[in-house]
Amino acid sequence: MTVAEARATTRRVARTFALACRLLPPGVRDDVYLLYLVFRTLDDLVDERRPEAAERVGAAAAWASRSGAAAATPEVVILRDLATRHALPREAFADFCAGMKQDLRGERPMTEADVDRYCYRVAGTVGLVMASILGMRDPERARPAAAALGMAMQRTNILRDIDEDLASGRSYLAAEVLDRLGGPEPGRRAALLRDQIARADAFYEQGIAGIPLLRRGGRAVAAAAFMYREILRQIEREGYGSRAGRAVVPARRRLLVAARGVALAR
Repeated sequence: MTVAEARATTRRVARTFALACRLLPPGVRDDVYLLYLVFRTLDDLVDERRPEAAERVGAAAAWASRSGAAAATPEVVILRDLATRHALPREAFADFCAGMKQDLRGERPMTEADVDRYCYRVAGTVGLVMASILGMRDPERARPAAAALGMAMQRTNILRDIDEDLASGRSYLAAEVLDRLGGPEPGRRAALLRDQIARADAFYEQGIAGIPLLRRGGRAVAAAAFMYREILRQIEREGYGSRAGRAVVPARRRLLVAARGVALAR
């Protein structure tokens, strides 16, 4: 895995994140691309049920826990290199791997606490790692905010991808909420989406409030947060899931909300 591959992967599969990355300081931009490649590769291996998924996740978990000699998988090689330049929070990587193992087992959340735990593991941890790369002025306040922003984005992913998950037999929504509010079938999920959007927005508020605590890269993080949050507004504009399909924010609107986020970060 090279920096060029990391850049190309980000631009191909994560347009919003790639756009925000252009605002990162040059000194950390490539390392952020590499980190994204690690997280994305492991997530794709698990999502696609690739035969090597468990081994690759296990190697990353071994590196994170310092429990022994981790196999030199592509992800571990990158992490070892990045650790020579940054104080990476290994406990966050261990938690991320725990989330990947949940997916491998096909666990379904029963409660909102289960959803929060899963969102922390697979995305809040990413926020923590990114914050460690960018630096924090007040780590005690910045870490919870960074985790909250990652969780907000993951909850957004869940709502955006409801129909894709349904088609593949997966569910990342709490069973107790589905029992109470109905759904998630198209045309029957307005109450469900209103409830879940409000939960995601609360995490965005907490996460965005912590952006000024970053030592650098605040404009990039703000742009990403505002662009991702706009997916929730697009779901609302499209009638709260009145029809099947992924909510897509038009490119022009995405740029406008990114600019708004950058302006506020200043």
